[in-house]
Order: sequence, then C-alpha cells, then structure tokens
Amino acid sequence: MQLTPNFSLEQLTYSETAEREHIDNSPAQNILDNLRLLAEGLEQVRALTGFPLEISSGYRCHALNRLIGGAAASQHTQGLAADFTCSEFGSPADIIKAIRDSRIEFDQCILEYAKWVHVSFSKTPRGRVLSIYDAKDGYLDGLRDVGGNEIV
Repeated sequence: MQLTPNFSLEQLTYSETAEREHIDNSPAQNILDNLRLLAEGLEQVRALTGFPLEISSGYRCHALNRLIGGAAASQHTQGLAADFTCSEFGSPADIIKAIRDSRIEFDQCILEYAKWVHVSFSKTPRGRVLSIYDAKDGYLDGLRDVGGNEIV
C-alpha cells in the first residue's frame, strides 16, 4: 500500500530483525493514520534533500521494539518516527541542519550516534533537536558533536 508517492506501508514497517525472529510487525488499524502523517513528513524531507531516503527503521510493534532495546515510549511504536540516512545529500548532521533550518514542522529530529537521523512527526510538533552518542549519557539538547559542542 502506497502511503504517499515515495513511501509505502511495506517500507515503513519492514524489519530484518522482525523477519528473522518471526515477529509480526503489522501495524494495527489505528496506527495507519500516524504512518500516513510520518510518510507525509518524510516526503518533505525527501524534497528538501533532493534524494531518496534510506529508511533503516520505521514502525516497530512493541515486541520488536523491546527486542531491539528501544525506549518503551518510542514514537516508532506509534508509527510516528523513522530512522534514515541520505548519503547523497550529506552526513546525518548535515541532514539535521537542513531540516532544522527549513520550514518542515517536525516533532523531534535526533542525531543518533552520528550514524543516522531519527525524525518524528506529530499533530502538535515540538521542533526538538537532540543528539545522542552514549546511552549512559543520554540525549543532549541541540545538534551536538561527540564532544558536546554545538554544531551550527
């Protein structure tokens, strides 16, 4: 099922881990509206970058989220978040700078371990930008490098 011109339900629910572990990662009907909102937001990010996004994680059912060690209240379990890269555009930090400085109304945009972008959308977007490099240290406010310095 196509949610938007460039994002399908299959793309936003596929998980190698779920497949390997025989976990049904099909979203409940009430999650589909959230996945449409997510896909619409991702369309804006795709238009901003000018390149396809390489989605590594979208919707996660609670069983899958627990298995991979996701936060209990993860927006992935609500169908509101995706993790991605877009190497043709630039580094994850470059992508977040572009999103942060755009007119895209996102809920959270997180630089995760300097390896990928976590972006979420909601009906009441907060526009939060965060960074994380070490789970023990947790999230840092703003777009930060590994030393904690702000990336302008």
